[in-house]
Amino acid sequence: MLIKDLQKCEEFIAGDSTILRELFHPVKENLKLRYSFAHATVRPGEASQRHKLMNSEVYYILEGEGIMFIDDESEKVYPGQAIYIPPHAVQYIRNAGSGNLKFLCIVDPAWRPEDEEVL
Repeated sequence: MLIKDLQKCEEFIAGDSTILRELFHPVKENLKLRYSFAHATVRPGEASQRHKLMNSEVYYILEGEGIMFIDDESEKVYPGQAIYIPPHAVQYIRNAGSGNLKFLCIVDPAWRPEDEEVL
């Protein structure tokens, strides 16, 4: 059985400028998963950098409110919402609230640096 404690996962600044804690990654932990799973935070008044992935991604909003930008569309997002981001879509998320915006990220197949382009 493998159980991860979010607070014990190393925090780092991702290539898109979000604060990230990686929970599961199949290559880094030799797991039989296709996807990677992480927790992200965007501070008030900040946004992730515009970027695109070769793979699909899903965000699940846990806390705060934001504005999600995917290609030429944007929409306010709130806790309890899941957002599908198709492969090759230009994306970023902006914190539109007064507290931290926290969300889960699932990338399938698993995230690799060479599959992401920061714009």
